Amino acid sequence: MQSLKSYIDGAWTSPRSSRIRLPVINPATEQAVAEVEMCGADDVDLAVRAARRAFDSFGFTELSERVALMNRLIAIFERRYDEMVTAISTEMGAPYTLSKNSQAACGPGHFRAAVEAAERLHWETKISGGAAQLVMEPVGVAALITPWNWPVNQLAAKLGPALVVGCTVVLKPTEVAPLSAQLLAEFIHEAGYPPGVFNMVHGAGPVVGQALSEHPDVDMVSFTGSTRAGVQVAKAAADTVKRVAQELGGKSPNIVFADAGLAAAVERGVRHCFGNSGQSCNAPTRMLVEDSAYDEAVAIAAQVASGVTVGDPMQPGAHIGPVVNRTQYDKIQKLIETGVAEGARLVAGGPGKPEGFETGYYVKPTVFADVTNQMTIAREEIFGPVLVMIPFKDEEDAIAIANDTPYGLAAYVQTADLARARRVAKRLRAGMVHVNGASQDYDAPFGGYKQSGNGREWGPAGLHDFLEMKSINGDIG
Repeated sequence: MQSLKSYIDGAWTSPRSSRIRLPVINPATEQAVAEVEMCGADDVDLAVRAARRAFDSFGFTELSERVALMNRLIAIFERRYDEMVTAISTEMGAPYTLSKNSQAACGPGHFRAAVEAAERLHWETKISGGAAQLVMEPVGVAALITPWNWPVNQLAAKLGPALVVGCTVVLKPTEVAPLSAQLLAEFIHEAGYPPGVFNMVHGAGPVVGQALSEHPDVDMVSFTGSTRAGVQVAKAAADTVKRVAQELGGKSPNIVFADAGLAAAVERGVRHCFGNSGQSCNAPTRMLVEDSAYDEAVAIAAQVASGVTVGDPMQPGAHIGPVVNRTQYDKIQKLIETGVAEGARLVAGGPGKPEGFETGYYVKPTVFADVTNQMTIAREEIFGPVLVMIPFKDEEDAIAIANDTPYGLAAYVQTADLARARRVAKRLRAGMVHVNGASQDYDAPFGGYKQSGNGREWGPAGLHDFLEMKSINGDIG
C-alpha cells in the first residue's frame, strides 16, 4: 500500500514526531488504497520556515520566470492527465467521466487563467499625476487548506494565483482524499520549482490546519471547507492579524418561474443538484417553483430523479458515484430521515442504499416536495444528492425565500423574461447568479456572501488575495 509522505523544502519527508498513519478509503469499495503519514505542528514549522526562506528570492523573480514554471507545470499535468483522473475517482468517488471532463480539467484550466490574469495585471501604475507609483507585490507565505469534494479544482484555484504572483506556499490538502494532491506535488517537483517555494504537509485540520492558521510567519490563509471549520481558521489567524480568504458552505436557491420552459428547467436543476453526488458547495439544492407550475414541476423532478442511476466511479458514463466516506453517508441519511419526520413529502429516493449497492457509500437520489424554508433540510447543507422543492407566490416571495438563508454562495434563476431575470439576479444576496443554465468560466469570480465566506477565487479576481498593494511616493522614474 502506498504511504503518502509530505513534501518540504524540495524533498519527500516523513513526520518528525508523529507516528499516526491514516488509511485512505475508496468510497466505492470501502477498502484502503493508501495511507497518509500524518504530520504535527513541528512539521508545519519546518515547512513554513522553508517557505519563508524561499520567498526572499522567489518573491522577487521576474513574472516571465514564474510564467515559464507554470507553463512547465501545465505541460506535465497534461502529460500525466489520466493518472489524475484515476486518482480523483479512486479517492472520492467521482465517476470517471466527471473526473476526466470536469474534475481533472480544473487543473490546467485554473493554471492558464492565473497566467493570463497575471500577464494582464498592472503591476506598476503611476498615480497622483506621476508623483507616486502603485506597486503590486506578493503577500508572502500563503497557507492553502483544501477540501475533498472538488480536490483538483480547489488546489489549482489557489496554487495557480499564489505561485504566479510570487508567493511561496504551504499546502494542507484534505486527508480524506489526498491522492490528487500527492500527484500534483509530483508534477510541481518535476516542473523544477525551487526548494521551499511549494511545500505540502499532510495532517488533520485541528492539528496541521490550526498550526498553519496561527503560525506567525504565515502571511495569509486561503481556506475552502465547511463554515464551521472556516470560523475556527479565522479565530486561529486573528492573533497574528493575517489575511484570511474563505470559500465556505452554501444552500443555493434555484428560482423556477412558470414561463421558464418547465421540463428543461426542472430537469437541468435536478441533474445539477445531483452532480458530483450532490457534493458541491454551489449546488442548487433548494428549488423554488412558482405556485402555478409547482405540481407539474414536482412530477417532472420525481421522474428525472428516478432515472438518475448510481454506479462504479471507475466506469465511464453519466451515473453518479458514492459519497466520500461513512461519516458523510451517515450525515446524509440522518438528514433524509429528519426531512421525513418534519413532514416533507418524499417523491423520489429516501433512506438507505440503492438496490444492489450493499458495499460502498451510495445514496439514493432523493427529492422532497412541500418543503418549507424553515425545515432542517432547507436550512442545512446536506452535501449529498438531495433536492428540496419549495413553492412561491410571486417574484417578491421568491426573492424573500431565496435570501432567507445564512449562506450566499450561488443562486440560479430560470425565466423567459430577461428583464425579470435581471431584476431578480440583482436582488439575490449571493456571490454568483446563473441565469437559464449558464455556467461559469475560469475568469469569473468564485465566492459568496454572508457565511459562504469572503474573498474571491478564479481568474483576475483570484490574484488579489495573494497580492499586497504598495504606494511609493516620490518620483523614482
